[in-house]
Amino acid sequence: MMAAVRSKDTQPEVVVRRLLHKNGYRYRIHRSDLPGKPDIVLSSKRKIIFVHGCFWHQHEGCDFSHVPKSNRGYWAPKLKANRSRDRKHIKALRAGGWECLVVWECELSKPNRLDRLLSRFLGPGFAPRTSTQTEASRRQLNRRLRRISARSARRRTLRSSVRG
Repeated sequence: MMAAVRSKDTQPEVVVRRLLHKNGYRYRIHRSDLPGKPDIVLSSKRKIIFVHGCFWHQHEGCDFSHVPKSNRGYWAPKLKANRSRDRKHIKALRAGGWECLVVWECELSKPNRLDRLLSRFLGPGFAPRTSTQTEASRRQLNRRLRRISARSARRRTLRSSVRG
């Protein structure tokens, strides 16, 4: 099962990258010379975007961030180590003069909120999607977001049936 978990080019990461690219931003991905190999690096702005899965990085207050009931002795320390490693990497990046933003998987199901989040972080150069955006690209993005939301809903249903 663990072999199927991807660390690069995940669906949420690709959605954020497409949105940035569509708005004219050019970036580097997974720069190994920076702490934590950030998902998206905007070198000219000295800004970094991490796209975190709610489960793997334990997003506080999110339905997806739970510790599995089976094999808690393995999962609890693993997920806790992920969170502390994230904090360590962000602290090192900030000390190096980088601004960091964490985009959570659950935030992708709210496109307007994601637009506001990115425009606040990136400043005046980021133009949130407008009505002039082509219908085809809007449909494509909505399909991706629905797929992510459906996957999240299946996880919730599966988890509640296991708990039941």
